Amino acid sequence: MTTVLVTGATGFVGSHALEALARRPELKLVAACRDPDRLPPGFAGELRAGDLRDANYRRQLLDGVDVVCHCMAWTTLFGQAHRSRDLYLEPTLALLDAAVASSVQRFINVSTTSAAAPERSADPMSRGIPRPVWPHLCSVVEIEDALRERADERTCMVNLRFGIFAGRRYGLGVLPILVPRLKTHLVPWVAGGRTSLPITAGEDIGQAMALAATASGLSGYEGFNIVGPEVPTAREVIEFLHDEYDLPAPHFSVPFGVAYPFAWLMEKLDAVVPWAPLVTRSIIHLLEEVNVDNSRAEARLGYRPACHWRDAVRAQMAEMHYRQTRPMGMSKALPVE
Repeated sequence: MTTVLVTGATGFVGSHALEALARRPELKLVAACRDPDRLPPGFAGELRAGDLRDANYRRQLLDGVDVVCHCMAWTTLFGQAHRSRDLYLEPTLALLDAAVASSVQRFINVSTTSAAAPERSADPMSRGIPRPVWPHLCSVVEIEDALRERADERTCMVNLRFGIFAGRRYGLGVLPILVPRLKTHLVPWVAGGRTSLPITAGEDIGQAMALAATASGLSGYEGFNIVGPEVPTAREVIEFLHDEYDLPAPHFSVPFGVAYPFAWLMEKLDAVVPWAPLVTRSIIHLLEEVNVDNSRAEARLGYRPACHWRDAVRAQMAEMHYRQTRPMGMSKALPVE
């Protein structure tokens, strides 16, 4: 029996991964998290609670583990480079080293389609490009590079570049950031809203994680783009929000050459205003064109997405209706010490 460890098991990716993996009776599941009370209802696997920043916990965590689904993350869309390093990058690199030392057979990492250069995003094996304007994305790219360096004949490194998360149990991302900003009537179209906005639903994320954990024939470093069955444009998404939820649509359009300097100005004003920036350069980067599809994931993993982006948006909007009582912050809340 293959033992699969899921880190960040109570988060968006981790909880969906647990649900998908639990449908595989040939697997023994181990959930790693800080707060066991937040595990998905009915989880029947083994629990190993602790903090990935604790070296002793990391060593014990990997006992008897064959596959690691590393779903833990601390995310931010603006600034906070030191927190991204302390809470996400350094624990991930340490866990990666421990996995190699323990001869874990497969290590699966969660990344983003935005890590690649726009002109190379169609190739999930392409190297990521650090963006100093978005410190957290630099952490993501550094982890991808570490996967390449540590992949060998004993430990296969699998990097999944997901589209924008949407669906049940997601508390940070484009929708919670976008919705209150659209209500200000100040958000423009960027490049006319013509660029693609790949969205990946939680259910499809879980499916991809389960396939990556169990697929045969993987070796060395393997990279995959994982998006939904249809990739909409930014205009299609915002017009859907306008038509279905009566949110204001942008009244004007600006090119990327104007959007980036404007976002830089909004970031600078953050030091003197009491509210979060209207827009940041990371958000503009998310609107850059990414020509991604699932061809490699379908061929190598058997991945076939089933959840349409509109359904994923509806599921998240339904939760936001009662969970988001004030505009979402630009970073995930700090873990409780």
